[in-house]
Amino acid sequence: MTGLEISISKQVLLAIVLAPLLGSIVAGLFGRQVGRAGAHWVTIIGVAVSCALSCWVLYQLVGQGAAPFNQNLYTFFQVGSLEAHIGFMVDNLTAMMMVVVTFVSLLVHIYTVGYMADDPGYQRFFSYISLFTFSMLMLVMSNNFLQLFFGWEAVGLVSYLLIGFWFKRPSAIFANMKAFLVNRVGDFGFLLGIAAVLGMFGTFDYATVFANAPLLADKAVQVWSGAVGAFGISWQVVDQPVVWSVASIICICLFIGAMGKSAQVPLHVWLPDSMEGPTPISALIHAATMVTAGIFMVARMSPLFEMSQTALAFVLFIGATTAFFTGLIGIVQNDIKRVIAYSTLSQLGYMTVALGVSAYSAAVFHLMTHAFFKALLFLGAGSVIIALHHEQDMRRMGGLRKYMPITFVTMWIGTLALVGTPFFSGFYSKDTIIEAAAHHAHEVGGWVATYGYWAVLGGVFVTSFYSFRLLYLTFHGRERFRDAHATDGHHAHHDHAHGHGGVHEPHESPWVVTIPLILLAIPSVLIGFFTIGPMLFGTSWDGHDTRLPFFLGVIDFLDPARDTVGQVAAKFHGPVAFALHGLKTPAFWLAFAGFAAATVLYIWLSPEWPARLRNSRVAAPLVRILENKYGMDTLWVGGFAGGGLALGDLSNAFDRKVIDGVAVNGTARLVDLAANLLRRTQSGLLYHYAFAMILGLIALLAVLMRFWQ
Repeated sequence: MTGLEISISKQVLLAIVLAPLLGSIVAGLFGRQVGRAGAHWVTIIGVAVSCALSCWVLYQLVGQGAAPFNQNLYTFFQVGSLEAHIGFMVDNLTAMMMVVVTFVSLLVHIYTVGYMADDPGYQRFFSYISLFTFSMLMLVMSNNFLQLFFGWEAVGLVSYLLIGFWFKRPSAIFANMKAFLVNRVGDFGFLLGIAAVLGMFGTFDYATVFANAPLLADKAVQVWSGAVGAFGISWQVVDQPVVWSVASIICICLFIGAMGKSAQVPLHVWLPDSMEGPTPISALIHAATMVTAGIFMVARMSPLFEMSQTALAFVLFIGATTAFFTGLIGIVQNDIKRVIAYSTLSQLGYMTVALGVSAYSAAVFHLMTHAFFKALLFLGAGSVIIALHHEQDMRRMGGLRKYMPITFVTMWIGTLALVGTPFFSGFYSKDTIIEAAAHHAHEVGGWVATYGYWAVLGGVFVTSFYSFRLLYLTFHGRERFRDAHATDGHHAHHDHAHGHGGVHEPHESPWVVTIPLILLAIPSVLIGFFTIGPMLFGTSWDGHDTRLPFFLGVIDFLDPARDTVGQVAAKFHGPVAFALHGLKTPAFWLAFAGFAAATVLYIWLSPEWPARLRNSRVAAPLVRILENKYGMDTLWVGGFAGGGLALGDLSNAFDRKVIDGVAVNGTARLVDLAANLLRRTQSGLLYHYAFAMILGLIALLAVLMRFWQ
């Protein structure tokens, strides 16, 4: 059959989107009627249906050669040629995202049955995570910018509800408000980008915009003329107008939105605090939904971004900075979930670097592999937290491998994938990005390209060190959780109070927790091995039978000189050879160096040695910088938020003292004083009026006599 003979039904696509929404509505509005079991069953079945149908759609597109789907389903309004409608664009890129989102979401739903078993907001939580899945599907399946923005904002809204799920905790409320407001900063730029697209192309439709994207190549706008000299920035007056590329303006504005959603520096500060939400939502936000939205969006908009090398350089710089510098913060974290959160920031930086070097397919490939092993790590951390009655401080753990063998093995698998161990899924995607960055630095040159390559290379060592540090402090060494109970009798950090107490033996989590771990561990090992060929290089899984690349719609417009993935393809002779070649690369040896350093410090010596190093005269200043997160939280909370509050206080004082005190109350007092004075002249006594007439007559005579003289 040809692609024209096989089509994807819009009814199937509607079922994929609406099944999670239906489950969310039932669990949210009728939670009391259906009960706790009813709430989790209806949402799990809804997401399972969506996942099964998404897999079927991907199979039809990839295995059966079905034609991509692009169709409008409902029109809200039409003004002239401008339409606002609901529609779906489903190609290989979208179908892959649908499978990842629904598969990870399904496992998170199952995991939640065990993790949130004693929580009073059980039905509400299932309603939220199912609504989250619906919002993400609307985002990735949209065929127009307006629907994209709806899904974009819906994901942000539901994340606000989930991060602050335990709304009685001030820290959770602070975290969800922080996430919401920081994302609004990015969304402002995103909205400006969409408005610029509409102004330039006159439509919201992807297909029309992408088809006309080459028109942006020669388009520019005058920003200002003579402004540099006029404002005294330079002594030289600018005679020529300052001109900016329209493509650069549009792409940078769109990417600012991605910086907020995908937590890129400096809009990254909300993501570590999102750990205040329950662990299942940490996995969902960090692995498959919210933070990947920005990466997906830029990959989808790649025809626009290829029109601006300035925008791509900006993307590369931001991604490289995020990949290396946020990873460093993970080294000094002691909260098990926050270490993984900073790992997410760093890996999102890798994806963004891939976007900046035009390796869009590599960015999306790493997005896919990362979703599995990052969800595995978060859910594994949640399993540990359950076993220790919601303890999250790794300094109060240790020696858990004999109590939690399944969690122990699966966490090791997730870690090996994360650090890029050859033959594990993370190796194939991360190594491709590093190779693409190396080719870009060599071919394009310039300090930004060089900086991008060295940043992702240095990030390999950092990632390896903090990842194995987490494993060693949690599962190896002395059982420090007994010391914690003996010294203070309670836990310092809690995911939620479930009524547990007292010293107890840790034990493996129930099957509803461990089954998702096992199911996520399998693709964490195998998915990269079997998909790198077809997804990146247009070959079969073993690197032989040539066919069309999986992401044809993303890479078919690339300038051959900027096709960095195509340059990496020259080294690909199957996944086995690619992994064996990886053993000789600098990235592998840097990862091994991080593993060796962590092993020496936390296994051969003891956890007390790193503590001594942290307090040493040389390391202490650097540690303080990392613990203070480079001052970014202080800047955002104390600077922007505090400055906003100070401005509000100043406006309030101005309103009370100037507007009310002078303009309103002062005017009233002046009128009252004048009225009191004038009232005294109207006494009603005849002799007062006669006296006034005499004074007036005297004054009149004096004037006349002066005039006659």
